[in-house]
Amino acid sequence: MKDFTLNRRHFLQGTSAALALSALEGNAMAADLLAQDTTMAPLRVALIGTGWYGKSDLFRLIQVAPVEVIALCDVDKNQLDGAAKLVSQRQKSGKTPKLYGDYRKLLAENKLDIVLVGTPDHWHALQAIEAMKSGANVYVQKPISVDVMEGEAMVAAARKYKRVVQVGTQRKSTPHLIDAKKTVVDAGLLGNIKHVEMCCYYHMRNNGNPPVEPVPAFLDYEMWTGPAPLRPYDGLPHIRWWRTFKEYGNGIMGDMCIHMFDTVRWMLKLGWPNRISSTGGIYVQKDGKSNITDTQSALFEYDDLNCVWQHRSWGTPNNPDYPWSFTLYGDKGTLWASTMSYDFIPEGKDGPTKGEKIHKDVVYEKEKYPEDVTEDRIELNAAPATRLHMLDFLKAIETNGRPVADIEEGHISTASCLLANLSMEIGRPVVYDPKKREVVGDPEATKLLKRPYRQPWQHPDPKTV
Repeated sequence: MKDFTLNRRHFLQGTSAALALSALEGNAMAADLLAQDTTMAPLRVALIGTGWYGKSDLFRLIQVAPVEVIALCDVDKNQLDGAAKLVSQRQKSGKTPKLYGDYRKLLAENKLDIVLVGTPDHWHALQAIEAMKSGANVYVQKPISVDVMEGEAMVAAARKYKRVVQVGTQRKSTPHLIDAKKTVVDAGLLGNIKHVEMCCYYHMRNNGNPPVEPVPAFLDYEMWTGPAPLRPYDGLPHIRWWRTFKEYGNGIMGDMCIHMFDTVRWMLKLGWPNRISSTGGIYVQKDGKSNITDTQSALFEYDDLNCVWQHRSWGTPNNPDYPWSFTLYGDKGTLWASTMSYDFIPEGKDGPTKGEKIHKDVVYEKEKYPEDVTEDRIELNAAPATRLHMLDFLKAIETNGRPVADIEEGHISTASCLLANLSMEIGRPVVYDPKKREVVGDPEATKLLKRPYRQPWQHPDPKTV
């Protein structure tokens, strides 16, 4: 194991420049070098949650590093069996992973280097913390938690057990956004940035009125629900249906705002907001069972800077080219940015760009990774970013450093969005103190930082995790 660690660390340090070049130019140089290195023993990997994005994250990791997928876990046997077949076809050994319906058994029976958590939001905290305790480093999807205290416990666990935890906020590893940060923001082309707008106008609120029906034999619905409230079964909840219920997540605010807000925080080097407020509700799509908002605004306040969020799951976007995006407003120009492109628009002709606009599009790697093209439901625009995110994760593991999307940064971005929902619920602004882990001067709001768990599941405590 000592030689394995030294060889891997030597390799990664030697390719750090290649990794940076890969991020900026959108090529797969670092991934090529890492995948071709023959001195490295395969990383032992497991995936908990074999749905859409769980598999997508795993396949991106397989593409850039020597790994052996030891085990898979899912409460849907059909989904689990399908994932096992795909993994056996993707990994070099051709082996079929061991299959589990309970993540606790998976973690107890296998020695793992990395665990990927791709389950619905209400499971992230418990599974990630158990994986850390078992000795594994963790890649967890965003948002990291469904309540603020879960996030605090995850950060505490990562530090206590000295694990590297990378959050799936891969905008920080998106080539054209890295370029926007360097070329526009860090270069000062925007001047003084004093206002930020973020938005999502996707029609993604999966509203409907499906009837209650028997739970199919291939699904362990009790285990799928876990610590969340047990809703009457009305169809496969894990096929997107769960995202539309507050029982399992935090709506479009928790699902989509976190990506944009996290990217803005990274670009502008922002920490916790000074104050958070939000209003919204179900204003248009009143039919159906969905209980998340269809319309919501939020304000994240900093010193001399407001970051404003808006989402609507109906109507049209204010800018058809940027329906899910953020906009940085400076006194010298404006930056529009999304997962697909960025546009810098200067103010006047006397600035550094002499009035010239700057545009850059998303990087695709279809020729380099032709398997991307035939992968079911893949987000082709996000695949290069996720590959770079995985490489950054691996480098942090081997250097005992912090990844670009460290769990603490993921917690700040997640908790800020959850606090916005809390503000909307209680009808007043909130000021969160991360040191005391309380809403300042508001005992009622402080009690809402922790959701009640369904028995026998126990909510993680950041003090005793």
